[in-house]
Order: sequence, then C-alpha cells, then structure tokens
Amino acid sequence: VAFVVCRSLEGLKTFSYLEELILDNNQLGNDLLLPRLPHLHTLTLNKNQISFQRNTCKILLDHLAEVVPSLQYLSLLGNIACPNELVCKEKDEDDYQRYRYFVLHKLTNLKFLDTRKVTRREREEALIRGAFMKVVKPK
Repeated sequence: VAFVVCRSLEGLKTFSYLEELILDNNQLGNDLLLPRLPHLHTLTLNKNQISFQRNTCKILLDHLAEVVPSLQYLSLLGNIACPNELVCKEKDEDDYQRYRYFVLHKLTNLKFLDTRKVTRREREEALIRGAFMKVVKPK
C-alpha cells in the first residue's frame, strides 16, 4: 500500500507491482496520468478535483482502463464527478446511478464502485446504456 500526498505522481512508475493506491485529498483533476500499473486492483481518488467537464472524465476513465487493467475497486467519492445528494443538494439517487452506469461502462472489471458492490443488473445496464449516462448539469 502506498500513501501519496502530492500533486506529482512521477515516482509511481517504479512501483509496477503496486496493488493498492490511495490518492485521497490531493487536488488531483481529470488530467491525472498514472503509469502502467498492471497489478493495481484498488484505487481511491476520494475528495479530489475530478469532474465531468466536457469529455475529460471519459478520457480519465479510458486512461484508467488502459493503465490499470486489473482495477476492481475504485472510489471517487467527494469529487464533482460523483454526484451525491449528501454533498450536493441538487443531486439525487438517480444522478448517482447514472454515474455508476457510465463508470461501469468504461471500467468493465470493477467489482466495487465507491462504497457499493457492483450488481449483475448494474453491469447489464452499463453494457446497454452506460455510454449515454454521463451526468451533466443542464445550462
């Protein structure tokens, strides 16, 4: 397990066998670039600056799918990208579920997203409708 408190993740490339990485509270944004970590199965990015601006979150999720192929647990709680009615009064459970479908569509190997286990039904919905579930705020 590595605990990193910084904005540069340059040194992570030397830990190619890393399995768990906690990057909570680091002001990381959608421009986050991780080195290839083929054994990483747990990644927490809670309380950072990740949002659904334009297509940047899609790009981040595509990047994660490529560089952390063994990822099974991801947590994005406390980010703008993760709509949560406890953090933002304008969001509700439907917004959160759409977010889950979108993330699961991109990261098909996830077994847990945030604090919840991924269900078979969610996985099926993500395959069918996940690409269309990006949560955006109307103008």
